[in-house]
Amino acid sequence: MADEKQTEEAKMEKEIIPSFDDIDDFEEIDISEEAMEISEVEELRLEAKELKDKLMRALAEAENQRKRGERNRRDAEIYGGAKLAKDMLSVYDNMSRALDAIDDTQRAASKALIEGIELTQRELLSVFRNHKIEAVLPLIGDKFNPQVHEAMFEAPVPDIKAGHIIQVMNQGFKIGDRLLRAAQVGVSSSR
Repeated sequence: MADEKQTEEAKMEKEIIPSFDDIDDFEEIDISEEAMEISEVEELRLEAKELKDKLMRALAEAENQRKRGERNRRDAEIYGGAKLAKDMLSVYDNMSRALDAIDDTQRAASKALIEGIELTQRELLSVFRNHKIEAVLPLIGDKFNPQVHEAMFEAPVPDIKAGHIIQVMNQGFKIGDRLLRAAQVGVSSSR
């Protein structure tokens, strides 16, 4: 009986403590496969993050393109006729010169013709306003601004500070916020 008990204990001990001779009987756990599954998940996360970043950049670029297109459309609407408008300024100048050259006797003799020229000039100015073309008409005594004025000559004039307008020869025009033609002026100089 003692032998039986010892044999049973030995069997139990064998079951509990594996012998290294039977190592082939155990399931092999491949750590590299688990690590590979984890790295694949991490790769997918990184790829999703990169794709999200690309999507956000593409959406931002599309929005910027839309804004740029809208700005270009507005600019074309406002400034598209700038070349024609610039050419029409000479027509306006010639009409102004013609009206300025008329004296009272000519005005009385050709009243209807002169009124027609004045109406045509007013209509031209109305068309200019409809297309956001505004006159730049400086006053005598205003400070010279090279952004909107073109100095045609300088002359010393008593009682007027240097750098101020002493004569307006041609009014200027701008379309929107862009200058079509600078006002042509004479500027006072220091003595």
